[in-house]
Amino acid sequence: MESDSKVYKFIIFCLEHYRNFRDITAMDALSKFRKTGVFQYLTDGYDVLHTQSRDYLVRDIDEFILNHSSR
Repeated sequence: MESDSKVYKFIIFCLEHYRNFRDITAMDALSKFRKTGVFQYLTDGYDVLHTQSRDYLVRDIDEFILNHSSR
């Protein structure tokens, strides 16, 4: 697995771009990530996900949140 700092930077990258994609505050994006398990999803999938485009990532995260928001 990659170093923790690379994974953390990737997660911040995803959080910021998701926030912009949804036009929400950083706190709202952070809350959604926490409630739905996005942090674990991004950490577990880092090896594959970090190779994807920004557009793919935000749409994938958005779909993940929609699928996990009622749990």
